[in-house]
Amino acid sequence: MYPLDQPRVLVMQSLRGFSRTLVVSAAVLLVACSSGDDTVVENTAELVIRGAGATFPEPLYQKWIDSYDEQTPNVAFEYAGVGSGKGIAMFLAGKDPAGEVYGGAEIDYGASDAAMSDADLEQVGERGAVMVPTTGGMVVLAYNLPGVDTLTLSREAIEGIFSGEIKHWQDERITATNPDIDFPRRAVTPVVRRDSSGTTYIITSHFAEAFPAWRDGPGVGKQIDWPGSTMAVNYNEGVAQRVNITEGGIGYMEFQFAKRLGLPMATLQNKTGGYVAPTAAAGSAALGSAPEVPEDLRVFVPDPPDADAYPIVGYTWLLLYQQYPHAEKRDALKDAVLWSLTQGQPIAEDMGYIPLPADMVRLARAKVEAIQ
Repeated sequence: MYPLDQPRVLVMQSLRGFSRTLVVSAAVLLVACSSGDDTVVENTAELVIRGAGATFPEPLYQKWIDSYDEQTPNVAFEYAGVGSGKGIAMFLAGKDPAGEVYGGAEIDYGASDAAMSDADLEQVGERGAVMVPTTGGMVVLAYNLPGVDTLTLSREAIEGIFSGEIKHWQDERITATNPDIDFPRRAVTPVVRRDSSGTTYIITSHFAEAFPAWRDGPGVGKQIDWPGSTMAVNYNEGVAQRVNITEGGIGYMEFQFAKRLGLPMATLQNKTGGYVAPTAAAGSAALGSAPEVPEDLRVFVPDPPDADAYPIVGYTWLLLYQQYPHAEKRDALKDAVLWSLTQGQPIAEDMGYIPLPADMVRLARAKVEAIQ
């Protein structure tokens, strides 16, 4: 398990004469973690390509790095899961200004579940920016109620839980859709993200679209002032771990994190009034209901209209520069991203992510191929 509040750095390198190594442990990769110094152990590969950002796709990026390594001797890909907000900030700066990740070394790409805004894009400067969707995913509500293996939540109940209006599990807005469950009179403890998070952006975008009062209240953002009494931690992994040890807890996270810990996930009411569990088919139906893809590939589906759609989904993007001064690094990065858009998509599906629609793959490949 990862410590709840420490960033993770994924390192994969393959060198002729050296054994393959995948390290996904903050204790191994970060020097002097106990003192708060997150300096990364130096990589010895001939070419190192570093990135940082969203934790939402981090398990998938781990797997992709592992799989792609077999084809890339002398190249090491590194990824630090620091959250979407910090990922965008590092991409804009070209490094971590605080020097806590990679010892302040330059980064080559970022990652975010919230596409960069127009204001962000203006800050990139002459190098330009390209946002490439890599996969889609479902944001699930995982919970910890011993003896309760299935839970069905209406939109009214979801709004009540995260607005702080529902304070215990015997509230009639919860029991109404779960008549056969004998709920304990235990407090409802919403677990939310403390760091700047694309996962928070996805779920608050859904809340704002589904609940008018939310739009005019807490609002939408990668980081918001949550109403009511909540428990706030960093990263998707942190939310999953906190729910796992908190009886009465319910938190939002990407599907894969709940699956890895064996947390039960609620069936949610969608826009048409139907109740839909987080399945691959329901996630695909949700992304498939998205409007026409714009030229910049920023696609949002805050409240999918399809009757079979799971209601809380989103894309996640790699943030790449339009121009790279280092030709060898540029070509290696382009090849890796093109691999993820094609051969990497079945891996995404196997892990519970939503593979990209064929048209999105075509458009994303064209964006990558145009990078100079």
